[in-house]
Amino acid sequence: MIDVHPIRNRADLKTFIKFPWEVYRNDPQWVPHLIIDRLEYFNRKKNPFFHHSDAQLFLARRDGDVVGRIAAVRYERHLEVYDDDTGFFGFFESINDQTVVDSLFNSAVDWLKSQGLRRMRGPMNFTINDECGLLVDGFDTPHVIMLTHNPPYYPKLIEQYGFEKTQDLYAYRIDRPERTPKRLKRAMKMIEERHGITVRPVDMKSFDADVEGFHSIHSQAWSENWGAVPLTVEEFRRIAKELKLILDPELIFIVEANGEPIGISVTIPNVNEALKHANGRLFPLGLLKILWHKRKVESVRVLIMGVLKEHRVRGLDAAMYYKTMEAALDKGYQWGDMSWVLESNVPMRRVLERVGARIYRTYRIYDLNLS
Repeated sequence: MIDVHPIRNRADLKTFIKFPWEVYRNDPQWVPHLIIDRLEYFNRKKNPFFHHSDAQLFLARRDGDVVGRIAAVRYERHLEVYDDDTGFFGFFESINDQTVVDSLFNSAVDWLKSQGLRRMRGPMNFTINDECGLLVDGFDTPHVIMLTHNPPYYPKLIEQYGFEKTQDLYAYRIDRPERTPKRLKRAMKMIEERHGITVRPVDMKSFDADVEGFHSIHSQAWSENWGAVPLTVEEFRRIAKELKLILDPELIFIVEANGEPIGISVTIPNVNEALKHANGRLFPLGLLKILWHKRKVESVRVLIMGVLKEHRVRGLDAAMYYKTMEAALDKGYQWGDMSWVLESNVPMRRVLERVGARIYRTYRIYDLNLS
């Protein structure tokens, strides 16, 4: 018998957070979150997601042992944008057992139906602006910061429940070239001369003050993408606050036209290379291990790159890639993750492929009708 019950107290929440260690004990690629960060993320008073939306976390047990977990999510801002009666699931983890998986999804479905929703989409932790997508290809590749990772048996279990693919997300990888491609350098020069565009690194002295401007660009630049839902200013500030701890200002660029910001590019060190040595714990030695290994990080992730719609025809994506690649080469990084990119975003995929990037991981978003 599988017993699935909602999270009832802090002890249940800690069990929910720590269960992945059971699933990934033999997976060399998996990098756990810091437990202290997860406790804050699920805190309804501290995570601004809960200021407008709701979620129910579930644990599955068999004979007293935890065998799975899931979250059912009512994302109010998605419903405001799309009015499509869609709810979400996230934070899914399970042993390789269809009975367990069916029981978890049955509980999530029941909760979403009680909310008046007619479709379940996921995985999203909690939203499309957070970690999302089920890894379906590239299981033997590194687990990069702020991206998902899961065992190879998950897709089959989820599809056997009845889920169908709705969209794939591609992670692109580019290995260190000997030098910045000349065509990118030429494009950068031409853009500056013809259009009066400047691409400059962020000034950390004004970073906090600039966050609202970054938020405005982010909200507009991604507004037409599949599934896009603008972050609230509170949510954007939370992410900016977290990133500030790890970002390198020389890898963050603002695109300006006549002194006005029209685009942003945010690349962050892949600190998962350091976090893996802490095993989710800061104390007693985790923090020291992170600080030691952070000096040796070899990869970066291009997290955000976008330009306001009215300026996209100018080739600014090439200019930002040039600046990012130039800075990463100077700092000695060996490879970069550029993700994720919607499979339907053909223009961006072409740009990436032109600069030498290749797909090395595929994540999938699934849908299930609840009627």
